[in-house]
Amino acid sequence: MRFHIQGQKKLTGTIHVSGAKNAILPIIAATTLTNKTCIIDNVPRISDVDTMLEILRSVGGSVAWTGEHQLTISNKDLELQPLDTKLVKRLRASVLFLGPFLARFQSFSLPEPGGCIIGNRPLDSHLEGLRALGCIWERTPQSYEVSHSGLVGADVVLREASVTATENIVMAACAARGTTRIINAASEPHVQDLIAFLIKMGADISGGGTSTITVNGSNSLGGAQHTVIPDPIDAGTYIILGIASKSKITVTDIRLDHLDVVLETLRAMGAEFDRLERSIIIHQTGVLKSEKIETRIYPGIPTDLQPLFGVLATQAHGTSFIHETLFESRLGYLSELEKMGASVLISDAHRAYVTGPTPLNGRNIECRDLRAGASLVVAALIASGETSIENAQILDRGYEKIDEHLAQIGASIIREDSAN
Repeated sequence: MRFHIQGQKKLTGTIHVSGAKNAILPIIAATTLTNKTCIIDNVPRISDVDTMLEILRSVGGSVAWTGEHQLTISNKDLELQPLDTKLVKRLRASVLFLGPFLARFQSFSLPEPGGCIIGNRPLDSHLEGLRALGCIWERTPQSYEVSHSGLVGADVVLREASVTATENIVMAACAARGTTRIINAASEPHVQDLIAFLIKMGADISGGGTSTITVNGSNSLGGAQHTVIPDPIDAGTYIILGIASKSKITVTDIRLDHLDVVLETLRAMGAEFDRLERSIIIHQTGVLKSEKIETRIYPGIPTDLQPLFGVLATQAHGTSFIHETLFESRLGYLSELEKMGASVLISDAHRAYVTGPTPLNGRNIECRDLRAGASLVVAALIASGETSIENAQILDRGYEKIDEHLAQIGASIIREDSAN
């Protein structure tokens, strides 16, 4: 599938932010910790959610859309069966079933997870943390074979503040006997949202949002109703689009406190916007200045927004230094921007320099991963002429109807099935 985008159209109006992709995926996995019904609101209608639900259904989960953005899930009849390898390989987040399945079953096999190719993402932190709780595991060429004879709370020290490892260990610890402390835990908003959901289910968890999370295990979690937080990456994408395109648009239904460092960095670059309670009003920014863009764990600049900052840097005066500290294959989008006229120097897998301002021109380019794809959509919208983006279906993994949302504020964007 491809997008055809006519650039430099006037953009104006309001964009509403969807529920957070990185919050709903672990929450779906967490519903397997109980045989009671869970109701989840503000669920984004994206393909990664569809895949997680397919995996859940494949082991007996009952899933229904009971509203446009509401899911009702019951796992009372869950039966462990071999997970569908094709489904698991569609997305990295399938690894989030590891912790709750350990809480529910004594042994199972997890195929090697898939997802965007943005660098090496081993499961060492997950598996070593779960080993501390009593898990035994073995890696085969195609899967991870995991088992235990009873999970027991322990101190778990993560060598890196891995988000998904933190989430997996928190979920497994909910069913462990005794107390678990996770040291050097991730504190991202979606980790906090998972913990908020687990507490509503009856879990005894403290320290969410800090580097040390404490879980007192329980054998009886119940159902819960929960509203997913707004997606900070969704919000950041549309905010940067407004700034890069010099448009006056409003991005609403957001949590400003989840974007403090992002917004401060944008101000340092010369962006002009007003902060309201749940919205950002972007003004027609004048001269943008170059800046150092360095990805960090929360509350720093998230790696998922780094490609969007890369596009913005092409419109800033001077040379911006981009340092991707987390993934070694996340700068690939820069070669596509070069095709459009950007001035880019890639030093190594983690560092690059972007000099601007440079006019971008429409070209045929390729989407390599979800967030790279979002950056290319922004680039196409500010470029002259028409841009065709191949593999644009990747965007459906994390952005709900992005083409329709952008069209509502004036973008000229046509979705074409590759078969046509």
